[in-house]
Amino acid sequence: MLYHPDKHRDPELKTQAERLFNLVHQAYEVLSDPQTRAIYDIYGRRGLEMEGWEVVERKRTAAEIREEFERLQREREERRLQQRTNPKGTISVGIDATDLFDRYDEEYEDVPGSSFPQIEINKMHISQSIEAPLTSTDTAILSGNLSTQNGNGGGSINLALRRVTSAKGWGELEFGAGDLHGPLFGLKIFRNLTPRCFITTNCALQFSSRGVRPGLTTVLARNLDKNTMGYLQWRWGIQSAMNTSIVRDTKTSHFTVAMQLGIPHSFMMVSYQHKFQDEDQTRVKGSLKVGFFGTIVEYGAERKISRHSVLGATVSVGVPQGVSLKIKLNRASQTYFFPVHLTDQLLPSAVFYATVGPLVIYFAMHRLVIKPYLRAQKERELEKQRESTASDILQKKQEAEAAVRLMQESVRRIIEAEEARMGLIVVNAWYGKFVNDNSRKNEKVKVIDVTVPLQCLVKDSKLILTEASKAGLPGFYDPCVGEEKSLKVLYQFRGVLHQVMSADNEALRIPKQSHRIDADG
Repeated sequence: MLYHPDKHRDPELKTQAERLFNLVHQAYEVLSDPQTRAIYDIYGRRGLEMEGWEVVERKRTAAEIREEFERLQREREERRLQQRTNPKGTISVGIDATDLFDRYDEEYEDVPGSSFPQIEINKMHISQSIEAPLTSTDTAILSGNLSTQNGNGGGSINLALRRVTSAKGWGELEFGAGDLHGPLFGLKIFRNLTPRCFITTNCALQFSSRGVRPGLTTVLARNLDKNTMGYLQWRWGIQSAMNTSIVRDTKTSHFTVAMQLGIPHSFMMVSYQHKFQDEDQTRVKGSLKVGFFGTIVEYGAERKISRHSVLGATVSVGVPQGVSLKIKLNRASQTYFFPVHLTDQLLPSAVFYATVGPLVIYFAMHRLVIKPYLRAQKERELEKQRESTASDILQKKQEAEAAVRLMQESVRRIIEAEEARMGLIVVNAWYGKFVNDNSRKNEKVKVIDVTVPLQCLVKDSKLILTEASKAGLPGFYDPCVGEEKSLKVLYQFRGVLHQVMSADNEALRIPKQSHRIDADG
């Protein structure tokens, strides 16, 4: 009714009303049709723009429309099937830094260059794999690896063919060869026994100059509850063992307890990881492992340093292994691992520097390099987003300004009615980016005045906004694309001033007693 052209006599307002009324009419056409409404409710504008709906039989339920949409999506994905891969890689570089703490100064004090610690790379490992979907159920996986330690090493290449046999299981055939070992043939089977239990079996035949070495590994797993899994593993071959473990994974923690009996290694292990609910997804962890080989205590942390990168460091202290520092960087599907062996003995100095050193370096790098880089990257992305949406935002701004002009008469009547009953009157309202933190005082405030459109939404001395971005409200538009926005409202109710600030997607209901401004304060 507000946008109906017949309600406006001014030619300019009439033209603006016609344009906005057409938008309302388009929305009515979508929402009044049960089929298009179901598509919009489930998938939004993206669903309405999806090709292929013209062949869908009308008068279908929402569930049937969902199935049809997913079928169209699958057909589109199958057209891209041959172009997709899933590359995964690992690069590990072992560093021997024992000369930093275990030096032989008396024997080598006269040797040139002996005053500087000798740090060496003593081992390396590189592995890579890619997937090539052949059909919707068949996938080929090609992988290879190279390893070297103290000047000796080798590599291998493997080809696996995986077929999904049903919703309950899949099977995989593996063929491999390397320069240190002969051909390898393997078979892996996965099967869901019940909705809460599955089994995995892996059989392998490794051919070498010493003959055929068979191997068999079976894992039985069961959901003990919503967040807990139990595993039983039996391994037969060169290193036979039986292992049982319980893993509990929740939103804030990850706990594992395991016990293994085997040849040559038997051990018990307990580990715990705490997940902080912060923007950087910080995690701290610790573990204790006791077995025939000795005792190992590990502790460390990891943190997200960019959108696709996670950096972690772990200190390992053991007898007789000594002290090591393990640094790991995950970048998308690539892993870079740097184990640094510091000493073969339990030296307090090695433990101290392995713990404090990475923390000092990380915080210095984060403040001087990572944080400025991420800030600049975010600004570039925001600038690109603003450029790509500039024309659309300009149109939204023009529509919002036109809507505000069309609302003036209705708002005047609403204010008169509210004043007569001492009801809800919006004194001032702003929407956009507010800067209250002193550390961000150099950032520009980007807000728009939404007093009129907000007052227009008042009904019976109440204003109710649902959990959705307020940029879509009549008379609103997005003044700062890609940035956090808020709505700040100063309003009067029963003659008393109230004030509230609400996040963009937060529901808002006014008036409220908690919004009241204390006259004494």
